[in-house]
Amino acid sequence: MKYNYIAIEGNIGSGKTSLATKIANQFNAKLILEQFEKNPFLPKFYEDPSKNAFQLELSFLATRYNQLKRELSEQDLFKTFTISDYFINKSLIFSKETLQQDEFILYTKLFDIISNSLPKPDLLVYLYMKIDRLKENILNRGRIYEKNIESYYLEKIQSGYFEFIKQQKNMRILIIDTNKIDFVNNNEDYNTILNIINKDYNYGIHRICL
Repeated sequence: MKYNYIAIEGNIGSGKTSLATKIANQFNAKLILEQFEKNPFLPKFYEDPSKNAFQLELSFLATRYNQLKRELSEQDLFKTFTISDYFINKSLIFSKETLQQDEFILYTKLFDIISNSLPKPDLLVYLYMKIDRLKENILNRGRIYEKNIESYYLEKIQSGYFEFIKQQKNMRILIIDTNKIDFVNNNEDYNTILNIINKDYNYGIHRICL
């Protein structure tokens, strides 16, 4: 692969974990997966977002930071590169939609303090998928606490990602429209995605529609 550190991002249900895992297995890469299922506040958040949002976002931020700080600072001589299924800035994207304004202001201050010590990925890949297909994927994977996720919430998260991407100046960002392919179950589609990722990109935003 052409990059030492790749981050796969996307909305809930976009397949970022599946893609990162497939690439890591094929190329013997160091794989960093978000540990969201261990977060005790996540089921509580979906039950009562207004009551549990701040605890959830602080917990996620601490977990993500500690994991990335540890994994990205430890070299593994037997791995060819590093790939993760999230980027630390997703903390800001989600918290902006879940927190009250005063909470978000405080949260942003904390985020700025810790995020500057983490390296940015050499390539950030965003998997774009329409809301109806995201909901289909979410239902198919059968996580009980996700079954009541509303379309409007997914739409807000999608908009948050787009707003973040538009503001980036010093990153390589690749947006791939995956609505017409199935890279999880179709090897031809997976190889298509792989070939797109493994190209030389200049800094800026690059859009690919398949």
